[in-house]
Amino acid sequence: QVQLVESGGGLVQPGGSLRLSCVASGTIFSLNVMAWYRQAPGKQRELVASITSGGTTNYADSVKGRVTISRDGAKNTMYLQMNSLKPEDTAVYYCAADPTLSKLTAGRGDYWGQGTQVTVSS
Repeated sequence: QVQLVESGGGLVQPGGSLRLSCVASGTIFSLNVMAWYRQAPGKQRELVASITSGGTTNYADSVKGRVTISRDGAKNTMYLQMNSLKPEDTAVYYCAADPTLSKLTAGRGDYWGQGTQVTVSS
């Protein structure tokens, strides 16, 4: 079993930055792939970025150039550095993990965190 706990969300002005963290505990050897998803009110959940244990990353077109995903194996932690934030980035951000990339990026990952709210507003 794996537990994922996100932190780092909050209220930020447009153009500002935030760094989200996701700490994993439990049977973490199965976490080949980790990802950040987000869901805005009234919208479908959206894949923001993913990262494999080998460091391969992928980003949604909507965040490319503004967001960086990374992971620290020694700390069992994944990060999402978000810069140049826009009001349309407002959402609940979820950490997710799964042994399989295709399963996770299809939104069917085995493990999910509880989410952290990011609000971009002046």
